[in-house]
Amino acid sequence: MSYLSSLFSLFGGLGMFLYGMTIMSDGMQKAASSKMSKFLNIVTENRIMAVLLGAGITALVQSSSATTVMVVGFVNAGILNLSQSVGIIMGANIGTTITAWMVSLTQVSSSALSFFKPEFFAPLLVGFGAFRFLFGKKGNDDLLANFCIGVGLIFIGLEFMSSAVSPYADSPIFSRAFQVMGGNPVLGILAGAIVTGLIQSSAASVSILQTLALSGAVPRAAGFYITLGQNIGTCVTAMLSSAGASRTAKRAAVIHLLFNVCGAVIFGIIIFLMSFPFAHFFQGGLSPVEISLFHTIFNVSCTIILYPFGDALVNLSGKLVLESSKDKEEAENPNHYTEVEKNLIQHLDLRILESPAIAISATKTEVINMARITAENIRHASDILLNENVAEIPEVFARETIIDNMQKLLTEYLIHIGNLSLNEMQKLEVTNMFNTITDIERAADHANNIAEQAQYADEHNISFSEIGQDDLRKISDKVIESFNSSIDAFERNDLEAVVRTAHLEDQVDEMEEDMRETHILRLSSGECVPQAGVVFLDVISDLERISDHADNIADYVKAMI
Repeated sequence: MSYLSSLFSLFGGLGMFLYGMTIMSDGMQKAASSKMSKFLNIVTENRIMAVLLGAGITALVQSSSATTVMVVGFVNAGILNLSQSVGIIMGANIGTTITAWMVSLTQVSSSALSFFKPEFFAPLLVGFGAFRFLFGKKGNDDLLANFCIGVGLIFIGLEFMSSAVSPYADSPIFSRAFQVMGGNPVLGILAGAIVTGLIQSSAASVSILQTLALSGAVPRAAGFYITLGQNIGTCVTAMLSSAGASRTAKRAAVIHLLFNVCGAVIFGIIIFLMSFPFAHFFQGGLSPVEISLFHTIFNVSCTIILYPFGDALVNLSGKLVLESSKDKEEAENPNHYTEVEKNLIQHLDLRILESPAIAISATKTEVINMARITAENIRHASDILLNENVAEIPEVFARETIIDNMQKLLTEYLIHIGNLSLNEMQKLEVTNMFNTITDIERAADHANNIAEQAQYADEHNISFSEIGQDDLRKISDKVIESFNSSIDAFERNDLEAVVRTAHLEDQVDEMEEDMRETHILRLSSGECVPQAGVVFLDVISDLERISDHADNIADYVKAMI
């Protein structure tokens, strides 16, 4: 029973640790993701800024794997290039050392400092966070509560794992295993890589090692080799994430692997050579603080050593990740997607969902692109009707198909975003984008209707009077101005553009009403043939509906502001 109880405590502790990290990471991402979006915009060719960004993001989200997966997504979506990704990957390895230092606090042993021991105040943090959730304002995100509960569970989980392992610290199985790994760099590195790869978290595997080291059962050499392996194992997540991505995204994942393997090889050789003259030191027991120190020295040193070779890593990744036969086949025989749709699919990469704010920003960019294409279709359809350029009607129909496909792809991606943990502002933004793409698509349908009316007029030899043509030109210009104004409002969150769109919509309503009345009078007096009159009334109705949808888009922006 005691063995079973210890096993349960070990797994329960690991579960609490991982869940605590998830909760804390979730809260920190909400607080930091909007800033990450701004930071990415300033990381151009400055690799030092990229390193600092990678370290900062990883320190906040407490996961180098999550950061690297995001990088793979950013590269696949074209937000970052490979050169920029190298710096962020290097920085991610530095940022992940924060977790190890948090865990090393458990070694505080002085009675005067016992108050600061994590296991002492961890239950208080969980209780404080829970009470904030229970009695705080409903519907609001409480990032402090997330942080407190997450940190509390991390340290409670570590205490469970430590309690479960400590009775067996003197077991000959443990000592023999660590002795073997201490004398064999390959086995030590392999063990660290496998464990980290299985649990998909270098922070968790380093914490497990630190828990074992609390009892003094881990020799320094073995601990150092295992730590090197853990840095390689963390690459598994990014490598899996790159499956199915573009060749460039796969190269980003390979760069992460190359960076960590090169670092592990360099340090592995140094430790192996130093273990002979300093055998007594390397055979001594390893403490959690020493693991944190080594982890930090290793990652910072690797970044300093390999930083000048960033471009070489990019070039090497290109030689290792060759163009696949699938890529060549697609280049020779493109699928049914147009270039616009292919770019949309690439830009809305699922890996970007690791950062909701950046996913929302990327989606907004594509919604604006969809709106611009729709604006072009509205203008083109109106020109075809007025100038009788019926040969260009298929272009409008083809563009309408693209817009329909874009709506489908954007809606599916927004559903993915909606299932994420979002703050209240992000939820409102996602809802408004759902509504916006619906209005854009309906406006595009009306543009398609105008093109169909032009086709009908050509087939039945229908032409408009000079007054009718002049009216159509005036209202179509006003509608196009209104729709473009709504796009500007959406793109820039511009209140002036919102007001301008509403004003233009009122003008279009008045024009449509006046034109309808005067046109009926012309029909009554015989100045216009009935068939032309029906087409005219249908077209101004379509144009007025486009202006209504533009006003709806502006209203969503107004709600956001």
